[in-house]
Amino acid sequence: MVAFNDFLLLLDGYLSGSWWFPAFLIGTGIFFTAYLGFPQFRFFSHGWRIVTGKYEKEDTKGETSPFEALTTAMSGAVGTGNIGGVALAIWIGGPAAIFWMWITAIFGMTTKFVEVTLAHKYRTTLSDGSISGGPMYYIEKSFNMRSAGVLFAALMMICAIGSGNMPQINNIAGVLDSAFSIPKLATGLILGIMLWLIISGGIKRIAKIASRLVPIMAVIYFGGALVVVAENYNNIIPSFNSIFSQVFSGSAAVGGFLGASFAMSLKLGVARGLYSNEAGQGSSPIAHASAKTEHSIEQGMVSILEPFIDTIVVCSVTALVILSSGAWTQKYENTFERSSMAIFAGKYNESNINDIEELGKYILDARKFTENTSAVENFSGNLNIIDGELNLENITIFHNNSIAEDVKFFKQNIPVNGQIEIKNGVITDNSIQVKGKSLIHSAELTSKAFGSGLLGVYGEYIVAIGLLLFAFSTAIAWSYYGDRSTAYIFGETAVPWYRMLYVLCFIAAAIIDTTVIWNIAYVVVALVTIPNLFAMFLLRKEMREQVTNYIVEK
Repeated sequence: MVAFNDFLLLLDGYLSGSWWFPAFLIGTGIFFTAYLGFPQFRFFSHGWRIVTGKYEKEDTKGETSPFEALTTAMSGAVGTGNIGGVALAIWIGGPAAIFWMWITAIFGMTTKFVEVTLAHKYRTTLSDGSISGGPMYYIEKSFNMRSAGVLFAALMMICAIGSGNMPQINNIAGVLDSAFSIPKLATGLILGIMLWLIISGGIKRIAKIASRLVPIMAVIYFGGALVVVAENYNNIIPSFNSIFSQVFSGSAAVGGFLGASFAMSLKLGVARGLYSNEAGQGSSPIAHASAKTEHSIEQGMVSILEPFIDTIVVCSVTALVILSSGAWTQKYENTFERSSMAIFAGKYNESNINDIEELGKYILDARKFTENTSAVENFSGNLNIIDGELNLENITIFHNNSIAEDVKFFKQNIPVNGQIEIKNGVITDNSIQVKGKSLIHSAELTSKAFGSGLLGVYGEYIVAIGLLLFAFSTAIAWSYYGDRSTAYIFGETAVPWYRMLYVLCFIAAAIIDTTVIWNIAYVVVALVTIPNLFAMFLLRKEMREQVTNYIVEK
């Protein structure tokens, strides 16, 4: 598993971890913003009017209303990216990463407008009468090659499982286990059965459930967030200051957080912004393509609201809770994941500036972000353990990008006595469990932030329930993206088989290492985004013509 995780990091280093991917993604949004005359601002209020049904007609072709299409797409976008993804961005990139999330969202509103309009225009009616649409159809048109559309659809099938499916149940299972002591496998099995029952009903059943779940999710989550922020009102301005003051310098070290470079903040902000609102990814246009709107561009206007609600509103609330509570710099008791742990030769201290600098280099090296080699060396040899504790060894346990404290070693829940073999910083005996205090990330960090004050354990319950609703609805919506891609390549008869695979992966991901799950998501999201952005650019003149014609008609 460690070797596979290293491969994912290497691959990600050439994709979303490289400078060109954030530039390509944001650059596409900037280009279309200027090319189409700032549509995210011009059509923002008009999008709200369309959602309310002001322009809706009964005989319009489609399977869902504009509101149902929006809430289905929103349920696919508002998930672990808003709860766990924001926390992950802060954990790696620091507060400055939030700024780049906002930038991605602002220009992503235009990107979303373009891809949804094109998807709605090029949608088709299948032999069974269902509507199918998405980037695969306009990619085929723009390149004049079905093989290009098949490539995108195949990547989307993988992306639906690797991004929209597995991280969702992984976070749900982790939080429910932490908050309610519910076994992860039990969570996976129960929700897997529920997932199958829902997605087997197709887009109409998915849309109805999404239109009811999204408002409930918002009330529960925002209610708890407001309590935490109000309690920490003195930290609101300092939190915003930490976001803006270090945008171009990277985030400084504070508490257990060892700092982050500008490149890391930019990369994580863009990556989490994309993963959260999916602008340019080509996923939510598949849901919007089913909408009953007379003009394709009107559904594009509706989609402008999606990145705004998802990232500017929901993600910002999560970030403010985490930053104002101070939870992101604190270490918590947890069980160490092997892919996030290393054992270094020598003692390192957070109060030593040189140590912080070398550990910072190590973090960047591990994520393929720098060629500035760190002096940190992995330990090889034997550790002497007495009653589960290190016996005065000159080593440092590193977990979740932080120096671990109060570390104890267990085997079958019994404290270890004797020697443990270490090779290149890794424990050779896979049966050894390591526990202690370190930084935490993803949904677990958000959960601790919500439960840090007045709400106490009830704050953690709010995150657990919110995550359950957010993430489960995301998995539901993404199943539709995967089965429409399957139908495009293999026809409707193959869809039940894909749904079966989708549910099996959903169950398995409940017990897989979370770090590996997130790194899979990073890679597949980048792979599916690249061909979509190229196709949008090739159809730019057609897109501007649609905008001009609509304005003239209205």
